[in-house]
Amino acid sequence: MARRPLPRLRLGSTAGSSLVPLVRGRAFARTAADGVADVLHPLVALSRGLRVLATAGRRKWVELPGDRRGPVFVLVVACGFVLFLLPYGPLAAAISLIGAAGWAGRGRATAEPRTPGADGAERLRTLYEALVPYFSAAEDPSPLYSHGGDWSKAFDSFTFDEGGRLTRLHLQYPAYFTDGEPAARTRIEQLLYAKSGRGREYLFEWDEEANGLTLTVLPALSTTIHAQRFVTTPGETVLGFTDPSSVQRTLPVLAAPETCEESSDGTTPGVGLEKAAGDGPETHDVPPVVWRTGPRSTEPHLLALGEPGSGTTTLLRSIALQALPHGEVLVVDGGGTGEYACLSGRTGVLAVECGLAGMLATLEWAGHETERRLIAANRARQLRHPPPEDIRRPLWILLDRPSVMSHLAAADGRTDPQELLAVPLRHGRAANVRVVVADQLDAAEALSEAVRSHTRARVVLGPVSAEQAAAVLGTPPHTTPTPEVPPGRGYARLGAGPVHRLQVPATPDPYDEAASEAERQAVLRLLPAPDPAAPAAPAPVGG
Repeated sequence: MARRPLPRLRLGSTAGSSLVPLVRGRAFARTAADGVADVLHPLVALSRGLRVLATAGRRKWVELPGDRRGPVFVLVVACGFVLFLLPYGPLAAAISLIGAAGWAGRGRATAEPRTPGADGAERLRTLYEALVPYFSAAEDPSPLYSHGGDWSKAFDSFTFDEGGRLTRLHLQYPAYFTDGEPAARTRIEQLLYAKSGRGREYLFEWDEEANGLTLTVLPALSTTIHAQRFVTTPGETVLGFTDPSSVQRTLPVLAAPETCEESSDGTTPGVGLEKAAGDGPETHDVPPVVWRTGPRSTEPHLLALGEPGSGTTTLLRSIALQALPHGEVLVVDGGGTGEYACLSGRTGVLAVECGLAGMLATLEWAGHETERRLIAANRARQLRHPPPEDIRRPLWILLDRPSVMSHLAAADGRTDPQELLAVPLRHGRAANVRVVVADQLDAAEALSEAVRSHTRARVVLGPVSAEQAAAVLGTPPHTTPTPEVPPGRGYARLGAGPVHRLQVPATPDPYDEAASEAERQAVLRLLPAPDPAAPAAPAPVGG
């Protein structure tokens, strides 16, 4: 027996005609409700604002100590009485109250629902479970972190990139966590670094007052800034460039166009720089790390350490090119690699020494020159005369890898070259003498006590660990070092100031064929004219 189909309702039928008024009635009710809500919206906002103000007033009253409630109550009553006596006082008070209530109860934009997705939720749950042993205690009656707990109560905000990896996270931790101990902070930072994804550089911002921690993935610093004339005053040296949030100053620089490839840490290169639209260099404002020297400087000397190929020699070349327009430069190349041959025979370059005998003679002369400057400056002050011109012109002593020459001097039975630096380091600020020492990290123990104690400006370059950076800078950086970095990337700390991320401007040897032609030409343009009394220097490659 065939099954008969169910009857269908047609709009023209009696049943369909009976549904039409119902649909129309619902639409009319919805429209009327919307209209009433629009009309009563100001009253709703005022009532909500009054409730907010009342709650805030009650909270302030409860937080007041008992001995202060009486004077505060008398002050409020006195202000109300004065307003009552003033002309239009009650009206002005009522208008002010309505305005404050309207502002406090204004409609706030609803926050977008936090929908991290399945993969994001799993990442946050895993991260939450990993933090439980560090942010929980058995005595806590209502722990914020517990196994199987709700991670949304601890993680206030988070952001993921297109690949599903965390780029920003703000979390709350209990008040009993020892956030004032560096060891406790380091454990949390290492855990977040491991669970959020290695190979990227993270910034950790601890808010001890609010018991909050913000994790942010930092973009890679730009590597397209080459050597050039920076807009600085005499006594200022640009060591490199850093994040916009680290310093309050920017410098206009010429930068080559950025490539569209991403860096090894998965972030877009060129923080602080916008990608150039044309083929040539463009001017950008970037935040620099400026090292200030002079008679009033608290860090007149600098020490730079790094792994081989990390860029310490590039840093010394950059400092020499910036120092030559305003001073005289003395270069001692302990490695003997000829990286400073471009400076030989140039105006303002006193000497470029590579051998042990020449280094000892040059450093001995530097010590006598420092003493001569001190005596001349003291005599000028006693006679109330300005210092002579040759004293006001700074003398820069640049030493690259002095530990090598110290080893050779010990084997030959000669004086340690670092001992000859004691006088320039100790009296260099008063004599307008600046010493810059660069060496490798594995030779840091071979540096003399005078070098380590008088170089308060520190730079560490290359892929270093947090412990190595802390040993050089005196305090660990607030970011996680990455295992792979380009040459010239590292950290800098000037005296007792904060630790800055650093990218040294590209300053290659202009005689190096492996360097970029544009960067080599930029260095050649900065070199001073040859000294007529000096022997001729070799011609640069391609020039």
